[in-house]
Amino acid sequence: MARTAFVTGATGFLGLNLVEALAQEDWHVLALHRRSSNLKHLSRLPAERVEGDVTDAVSLLRALPVGVDCVFHAAGDTNMWSRHDARQNRINIDGTRNVVEVALAQRARRLVHTSSISAYGIQTGRIDEDSPQLGGRSWINYQRSKYAAEQEVRAGIARGLDAVIMNPAAIVGRYDTTGWAQVILRVDAGRLPGVPPGGGSYCHARAVAQAHISAAERGRCGENYLLSGADATTLEFVRMVSEALGRPAPKRTTPAWVLGLIGRIGAWTAYVTNREPRLTPEIAATVSRTIYVDCTKAQHELGNVPTGLRAMIGETVAWLAAEGLLSEESKRRALAPLDRQ
Repeated sequence: MARTAFVTGATGFLGLNLVEALAQEDWHVLALHRRSSNLKHLSRLPAERVEGDVTDAVSLLRALPVGVDCVFHAAGDTNMWSRHDARQNRINIDGTRNVVEVALAQRARRLVHTSSISAYGIQTGRIDEDSPQLGGRSWINYQRSKYAAEQEVRAGIARGLDAVIMNPAAIVGRYDTTGWAQVILRVDAGRLPGVPPGGGSYCHARAVAQAHISAAERGRCGENYLLSGADATTLEFVRMVSEALGRPAPKRTTPAWVLGLIGRIGAWTAYVTNREPRLTPEIAATVSRTIYVDCTKAQHELGNVPTGLRAMIGETVAWLAAEGLLSEESKRRALAPLDRQ
């Protein structure tokens, strides 16, 4: 008998990768989406679509059947503009509280919660599961909200919920148009304003999805699992993107203080124009840090398999090209290997 998965955030970047991976492993997938969601990609996947919103507990209760094998809570707001903090808290904190409450009420057998390394706050060096979680006192609301969401899950565990927490680093892969794919799109268009001086760990979207499924099957209740795959500076990342697209590669990074100044100017301007700035102080601070993730625990306990960064970038470029989001020159270059198969 097929296992049943209930996936929140099913139309998002990670959610789509997760729905796809679950379906390929013969799970029956209930994919939660809002009425206003773009169903273009989800409609292509073998999943049963159910309407609801994590900020509306009543709609969740209607959508979630009794006794599902696992609730995968992948919905979240990753915005880094302070004007959207209230909305972000409703989705990340209140939404997680609703998911926990409904999972308990409907006797879900397990909850796998998608958090982030952002719950660990701004740090430098290498972190693992034993590192202090500084997100709760961060000045960046996204980090605070991800930390607070984890506390909602832990409150549910104290009441009998079987739950596991996943903390992926920067995710790269198919179905992305708003995250690191934006770097690819800007390099392609020749509009990358600068390269931040920081660095970090990157993980393949498919590997993150697979780790979630492994967590549902054999993760330990109450445990955090940090996910990564490849370490690189942002300059190295951008140079690999330039190589994949056949575009000129940048030679140096932009100083952190310059990014910070641009971010502050963008924030001030936004109050006048009411348009979200491309670079906010929160983004500037985040991309200027260097933080690497030790995923040894996930490798040993979940079988997480690291993927090389060039492979992640190549897959993302090919997907963006197939979706018609790259220039014709880059599209031809990206899809040429596929045409020869």
